[in-house]
Amino acid sequence: MGKAVLLQLLFGALTVVLSASVVKAEDPYKFYTWTVTYGTLSPLGVPQQVILINGQFPGPRLDVVTNDNIILNLINKLDQPFLLTWNGIKQRKNSWQDGVLGTNCPIPPNSNYTYKFQPKDQIGTFTYFPSTKLHRAAGGFGGLNVYSRPRIPIPYPIPENDFTLLVGDWYKASHQAFQKSLDSGKSLPYPDGLLINGQASSTFTGDQGKTYMFRVSNVGLSTSLNFRIQGHKMKLVECEGSHTQQNIYDSLDVHVGQSFSVLVTLDQPPKDYYIVASTRFTRRVLTATAVLHYSNSHTSVSGPVPAGPSYQFHWSMQQARTFRWNLTANAARPNPQGSYHYGQIVPTKTIVLANSAPLINGTLRYAFNRVSYVNPDTPLKLADYFNIPGVFSFDAIQSVPSGGPAILATPVLPSSHHDFLEIVFQNNEKTMQSVHLDGYDFWPVGYGSGQWQPAKRRTYNLVDALTRHTVQVFPNSWSTILVSLDNQGMWNLRSAIWERQYLGQQLYLRVWNPTQNLANEYNIPSNALMCGKAVGRHP
Repeated sequence: MGKAVLLQLLFGALTVVLSASVVKAEDPYKFYTWTVTYGTLSPLGVPQQVILINGQFPGPRLDVVTNDNIILNLINKLDQPFLLTWNGIKQRKNSWQDGVLGTNCPIPPNSNYTYKFQPKDQIGTFTYFPSTKLHRAAGGFGGLNVYSRPRIPIPYPIPENDFTLLVGDWYKASHQAFQKSLDSGKSLPYPDGLLINGQASSTFTGDQGKTYMFRVSNVGLSTSLNFRIQGHKMKLVECEGSHTQQNIYDSLDVHVGQSFSVLVTLDQPPKDYYIVASTRFTRRVLTATAVLHYSNSHTSVSGPVPAGPSYQFHWSMQQARTFRWNLTANAARPNPQGSYHYGQIVPTKTIVLANSAPLINGTLRYAFNRVSYVNPDTPLKLADYFNIPGVFSFDAIQSVPSGGPAILATPVLPSSHHDFLEIVFQNNEKTMQSVHLDGYDFWPVGYGSGQWQPAKRRTYNLVDALTRHTVQVFPNSWSTILVSLDNQGMWNLRSAIWERQYLGQQLYLRVWNPTQNLANEYNIPSNALMCGKAVGRHP
């Protein structure tokens, strides 16, 4: 988004602020109509079927301002039911709009559904993507950028422009073939390549001496990546809605489902430079490049592509510990981020979730605490609302790992509104994990090797851990998050690695307050789709 566009957004929001002194105005409304279709493109040089939104791959970029009301009519022209989820948008009091199978019926072919939601009290770099089946492997994803309101200062000068970079692994096979493979118990193969904004190559142009924001998101299915720009330092300023301490990096690891924003000053001799994304922790390194083009350059990129870090998990874990909250900066509200002293709150409950890859009935599944999630025909949120029995279970999963065989179930962890949880993700496997929680951001306060023990709490960052929505868990290691359950609803906690999510490494967190009113949760939408055991019910 260039300065002109940004100023238009700021002017529009300022107009609303000024008019509020005369009449009480609602937050601005933005209306969209998106049509989802198949198309044929060649992202890696081979024609293949992809999912387009309004004919675009990746889909349209959503540029909005804090608290905008988004009214988005999604028309499904695929031959399968379809949903989009808004990765990192907290859907305050509104899990009805989360766009996952536990909250929403999928949109049937040749039908539509209108999402109505706000990025309430949020700023930052986010994404959207399909949550149904393996559609994510065919596209349908895009960037979602939430800009600050004009009266809320940001802790850096407005950049000359900002670029959204959707980086991720990619496969030449179809999403239907992948679904059949996973359903038969086979794991996904190694990716065929990497893409930046759906292409094997692209160019970003800027003026020498000026500063630009690069919004980077890992939209891939399975692979951690490293991001770097040849000859340029990157100043980290935002991570999934948190203003960060503005540390300088040569390269940054970004794990599946994660996002960050960096400022880059074009302070080098005028020529073209490589922008590089490459796989991390893989025997065979895949690389994608784009070009940073100085507008006064007459020299194309040349020479070897800059290599990524040779250090592995320990280096990456150490880097993650350097991501810190900017305690004096405002986020979406006037009060500084650091005014919420999360480290002084005693958790009401500790949950330890161990991931695993068991065989159940001779077929590969993935699980938390030995329970592999099965999607029912009825969304959990509808079953809860209409008191439909037999859809999910509060007793299927324990809050700590235990021995015994793995099982198939539809587990929901019950929690009370305003609980403060400590959640430990224990990874006893040899593979990298990435875990996402809908409806919230949380504080990743600790990373460590081996088995988590209560004594590990001494290593937690209880002062300036940033908030984010997706946390990495290194092999044979643990990660701990703290989360304040201030958002009532039914919320998906899942592996961001889509094969693992699809084959059961997920569950739902029911955040409940017996006092039902609009201050706690919005009513069921009048246009809510009904399916499964909810067919025939009325909102």
